[in-house]
Parts: sequence; structure tokens; C-alpha cells
Amino acid sequence: MSQLDIDWVRAQFPAFSQPSLQGQAFFENAGGSYTCQQVIDRLFRFYTERKVQPYAPYEPSRLGGEEMDEARTRLAAMLGVETDELSFGPSTTQNTYVLAQAFRQYLDEGDAIVVTNQDHEANSGPWRRLANEGIEVREWQIDPETGHLDPAALTPLMADGKVRLVCFPHCSNVVGEVNDVAAICAQAKAAGAYTCVDGVSYAPHGFEDVGALGADIYLFSAYKTYGPHQGIMVIRRALGEVLPNQGHYFNEGSLYKRFTPAGPDHAQVAASAGMADYMEALSAHHGGPASGAGAARFAHDLMREQEVSLLEPLLAYLSSKNSLRLIGSDSPTGRAPTVAVSLDRPGEAVAADLAPHGIMAGGGDFYAVRPLGAMGVNLDKGVLRLSFTHYTHHGEIQQLIGALDKVL
Repeated sequence: MSQLDIDWVRAQFPAFSQPSLQGQAFFENAGGSYTCQQVIDRLFRFYTERKVQPYAPYEPSRLGGEEMDEARTRLAAMLGVETDELSFGPSTTQNTYVLAQAFRQYLDEGDAIVVTNQDHEANSGPWRRLANEGIEVREWQIDPETGHLDPAALTPLMADGKVRLVCFPHCSNVVGEVNDVAAICAQAKAAGAYTCVDGVSYAPHGFEDVGALGADIYLFSAYKTYGPHQGIMVIRRALGEVLPNQGHYFNEGSLYKRFTPAGPDHAQVAASAGMADYMEALSAHHGGPASGAGAARFAHDLMREQEVSLLEPLLAYLSSKNSLRLIGSDSPTGRAPTVAVSLDRPGEAVAADLAPHGIMAGGGDFYAVRPLGAMGVNLDKGVLRLSFTHYTHHGEIQQLIGALDKVL
């Protein structure tokens, strides 16, 4: 594996060349990433050349529809699933809500589902509301000290055979630990349950082979993976065809339309192919495969290797400070570069103090009220969150550490 060419990478993102952002280090990537040039170019082209209802026989409409289909085809291939198993929606939160409504109609009274208290509320709240419909909701709880989600604690929750669905995150947006999705999905399947995996906090760090993971549903947000503000949803065929249709009745025969009640944002769907463009270019530039799933896996490994090298000095620095509590593991492997710390004052106030030092970070609860509360974090203060991706420079990590020294 070649070392990441950080200058080439940053050249793919227009934000890094903007005069207003010079000297500013971006550490709130978990809230939304910079957008790559490939996505911007496709979005601009659609709005200037294709801004029409797609799939009609005239040229601009035909090309617009082809670009939308291209996005679905290429992203599905990168994720290791069939083209029609991938859907777009306005956001992951909305997609989860639609899925919960489908399960509300599908499940019988007395059936049970499992949710965790490690989740962002978007992959917890809609499922928990099913308790109002006679569905039993069981909570798979984290370790209150470490935030770890122990698979052994899932076993007794499924012992009676009533659990039909297990909902859990690929990784938490505050704990950062990467859960063993493949093992958990196999565990749930053996107990007769489907799985819904929230990949929002993991996908920015590389596209996984969802087919190999074994998840029945996998969700993430394109605006956190260098693309437009769309929710991307994989629903495997065996589940998607038995859940009640949530789209127009005349679209129920189309798997990717069954869980999209409203018409998609044509331009943003088409622009999402730019994410595939970027992953393939990243792989090819570094000597990897030039297309498809192979490019996605190669790019994933490149990105993760860079992120681990960036995490090492930051975690070492934070672990040395008695004035804060590092949420999650202090090991750079096995976690995403989403680093939350609890302090003696509000995280939002510390983020404001960091801003004059050129550090763009966030503070608060980040809709992770349940995990933070379970870990004993004062929710009035929340946490300071420092999140980055592969395009972050080692010099920016040193800039962050220097700023923290001054502020803390």
C-alpha cells in the first residue's frame, strides 16, 4: 500500500484553495465533510444542462436520467450490492423514519426489536416509537465507562426468539469505536432477526463491502462522504420485497422505489456519481484498481491508514491530560477519527475558544444524548468533538494540539 499523496487529495477539494479558509483547520467533519470537485462538477452540469424531468425521450431528459442511473449503479457496485438494492432519500433520518413505518406494518404485536444506547438518535428514536404500536423494544446497552457495545450482551436479548430486528451503529458519532458489523449481523441472523446498520459515522472513512458485512439494511449520508445532501440506503432484496411498500402503489414493483415516498432530488442523485469518481481516482492515483469495488476497497484502506497515523499523536496528547475525559478508546486502531472529550465546561464554549486559533470544531451532544447520558457525561455541558478524515494534514493535527494547549 502506497502512502497517501495528501497534496493530490487536497487538490480534489475546492475548499482547501479558498482564501477565506486559509489557516483554518476543519475538525467537524463528522457533521459534514467538504465536497469533492467531481461532485460539484456533476451538480453544476445537471443544473445548467439537465434541469428537466428525467427519463423523457428528448436529449437533456434522457441524459439526466442516465446520470441518475449511473450514480445508483456505480455506488451499488462499490458497496457490493445489486443496483436496485440501493435507494436515495432526502436524509438518513428521513430514510430511517420511512423504514420504521414499514416495519410498523410488517411486525406483529408481541414481536420485539433491539436498539442500542450507543446510537445517534436518528437510528434509535424512530425504532423506539414502535413501542407505541405494541412492539417490544429492548435496549442493548453500552459499557458506561468505555462506551463499548459488547456482542455478548446481545445474546440474552434474543434468547426467546421474539426479536425480529436488531438496529445498531457501525460506529458511534461520539464513542468512535468501530463495531464488528459482520459478526453482529451473523449473530442476529442466527437468532432469526434482520439487521439495520447505521453507517453514517463510518462511511466517511471508506466505503465498506456491505454485501460481505451481511447487513439487511445499511444507511449513510452522502454529505458526510464528500457528496451532496442525500441519504443513501441499502436494503437487501430478501427484506425489501417482504416489507410493505411505502412508495406510490404503482412503483411497488421497483425495489429502489418502494421506500422513497417522495420523488428524489434529481440533481443531487446524479451528482452522487461524483463520489464514485473520487474514490476511483484516489485508488488509481495510488496504483490501485481504477474502477468498481476494487477501487473502493483500495481507497478505503488508504484512507484508514492515513487516519490512524493522524489519530496517534492526538490520542496520545489527549490521554496525557488529567483535565479532560476521552470518550472511547485511546487506541488509534479500531476506532474512527471522531474524538469526543468531556471537560469541566461546555464543549461548545471550548469550541468557540478554539476558533480564533484557526480550529473549526463543534461542541454539544450531537444528537447522541443516550450514549453520553449512559456514560455519565453532563448533558448541559456536552462534549468537545474533534473529527477529521483522510484529507486532514499532519500539520493540522499539530495546529489543533497547539490550540488545545492554549485553550485548556
